[in-house]
Amino acid sequence: MRLTPIQQQQIRQAVHEVFGPRALVRVFGSRLKDDVRGGDLDLLVAIDEPIDHPARLAAALSARVSRAMDGRRVDVLVSAPGLRRLPIHDVADRENVPL
Repeated sequence: MRLTPIQQQQIRQAVHEVFGPRALVRVFGSRLKDDVRGGDLDLLVAIDEPIDHPARLAAALSARVSRAMDGRRVDVLVSAPGLRRLPIHDVADRENVPL
């Protein structure tokens, strides 16, 4: 995985600040491939309770993590009860690494 331990800690901290301490975060996509350069950061945030304003929370997390990673583009996918499940959720579930 192409994230330093410090970046991983910053991401976990940001997820807990935005989504709460029970939220879990996983990395999926190109950041898992050590032989690839560049690329955005894809995060799957899973929480086991319904949440209000998931798009606003995802945008807040994306901005916070992007700032911590010198402007790197960050895509945030949210999984919570009551939210629509998209095909990208299946991809994220199949190929991910928990942080």
